[in-house]
Amino acid sequence: MLMRLARVEEAGALSELALRSKAHWGYDELFLKACRDELTLLPEDVSSRRTSVVEIDGRIAGFYTLDGQPPEGELGNLWIDPEYLQRGIGRSLWQHAMGVARELGFATILIDAEPNAEAFYLEMGATTVGTTPSPSIPGRVLPRMRFDLR
Repeated sequence: MLMRLARVEEAGALSELALRSKAHWGYDELFLKACRDELTLLPEDVSSRRTSVVEIDGRIAGFYTLDGQPPEGELGNLWIDPEYLQRGIGRSLWQHAMGVARELGFATILIDAEPNAEAFYLEMGATTVGTTPSPSIPGRVLPRMRFDLR
């Protein structure tokens, strides 16, 4: 397993990975179409959003984005290709992201979580602090979570 910074030319592949990961939860095509813009990374997003990937045997197995400026940031994405679920990839990505966040001086990381991933973030030590409206689906809310790095 290799953790590295994402490359700008990988933006399309990362966007497709995020959609595959979202689809894993059983959402229909209409729902996924509504989420496409939200889950799309543009080449300029890759560097500006501090995007890191995990590679296994030369294939991208997952990625995260770490957004914002210290002291408070946001885990904007954390997606795992469904082919690589249940292999510790999520935990590795999380630990890497929180290590980078600490190095950059973040005190708090906020997460607007995929509802099906809330239990994962709770297991990682985050707490649910409320809800936030979905940017893609009117009337839908996402768990708003917080992780304190200190």
